[in-house]
Amino acid sequence: MRIFNILKLIKTPSVEPVKDDKALKRHYRYWRIRIFYSIYIGYAMFYFTRKSFTFAMPALITELGFDKSQLGILGTLLAVSYGVSKFLSGILSDKSTLRYFMGLGLILTGAFNIFFGLSSTILFFALFVGLNGLFQGWGAPPCAKLLTFWYSQSERGRWWGLWNTSHNIGGAIIPIICALAIQYFGWRYALFIPGVLAIIVGLVLINRLRDNPRHLGLPSIEKFHNDYHSEKAKEDSETIKNISTKEILVEKMLKNGSIWMLAISFFFVYIVRTAVNDWGQLFLIEDKNFTLIAAGSGIFWFEIGGIFGSLAAGWLSDILFVGKRGPINVLFSLGIIVTLLLLWGLPSANIVLVSSMMFVIGFLIFGPQMLIGMAAAELVDKEAAGTATGFVGLFAYIGAAVAGWPVGKIVQEYGWSGFFLCLSVCACIAVICLLPLWKKGGRVSFALGQTSKQI
Repeated sequence: MRIFNILKLIKTPSVEPVKDDKALKRHYRYWRIRIFYSIYIGYAMFYFTRKSFTFAMPALITELGFDKSQLGILGTLLAVSYGVSKFLSGILSDKSTLRYFMGLGLILTGAFNIFFGLSSTILFFALFVGLNGLFQGWGAPPCAKLLTFWYSQSERGRWWGLWNTSHNIGGAIIPIICALAIQYFGWRYALFIPGVLAIIVGLVLINRLRDNPRHLGLPSIEKFHNDYHSEKAKEDSETIKNISTKEILVEKMLKNGSIWMLAISFFFVYIVRTAVNDWGQLFLIEDKNFTLIAAGSGIFWFEIGGIFGSLAAGWLSDILFVGKRGPINVLFSLGIIVTLLLLWGLPSANIVLVSSMMFVIGFLIFGPQMLIGMAAAELVDKEAAGTATGFVGLFAYIGAAVAGWPVGKIVQEYGWSGFFLCLSVCACIAVICLLPLWKKGGRVSFALGQTSKQI
């Protein structure tokens, strides 16, 4: 635990408050841009070190003689260790300095990628995959906290949605890097190159990030934008609370019904998201008689739809529902049910039509996938945002695990009809869990004798 004590003790020194109005606006604009591009690139890089193993798997089979079951064990180990990490790192990030927490996490995942590339036995592969997963969770919770500290309620959906596309970008680029590395240098470089890049970006994060506007002599973002979601938020906006880990876990998480509803809905949303991602290609090949390349293009459009869905969900929740995330979560989840049933019953195998349906499904799924985690961070004190994100994220990755063997068993026993019926039921349960949260959140504006300084 010594490393976490160090992360807690390393603090950004406080500076004198900035009082000049023009300087205040200039500093806020500079730091918000700096924080955002840092977490965007940083989180995309976490995907580099998480997915590089996946795209090196064919080479491990041909060059080292591993079979699919052995590699499947490694994949399961990575998923389980990452799910546990997502929860634990949320708790730890709330008690750590975020710039060092996220930066060091990325550096360590990069190092374990390199160690994996230097290995040749299943034992060492399992060791370094497991360690990689344990530090993968050091990415999302710090980003969630930074987005709540630097972006206010009425604009956060748009910024969070834009940040959420970073993993789509990372997931799209890493196959190309791995393919080129394997083709020209060998499979080990598909681990070395992302590993080295992650270490470099981790050091950049330590240099670029700052936890809190008040550490830089700036007021809270709520005060600066005159943007509060409640009277209590207005009273607490300038106070940094010292909440114990026990209080965060018990009072803010375990006794919070809204957090539980979000967590359960996240479980079912992730079953749908992961099942479509993992089994969609096989469905298009077996049921629609697509070629491998054509089926792969369907998954490509699913991911592209996800990018637009994240952006649209954030914008709509900010503008149309004045900071409430519940309505978009419910409406998008209802849309998921409809589009799944349409894809299931689609008689045509026209690639344009099917790809369009996959785009729409991705658009709708990635809306709740982004906003549920965001809603969890907003429904607690900022000092507990990392834990809230990690807590609901744990349920999400349990759902992702269920989308593996259990859903595969359903397909095997009941065919693709069973597959779509299962996913539709999951989406229905998600809607039921999200409906009570329709009115949660949102913003309340207060006249403070000054104009809101939106930047």
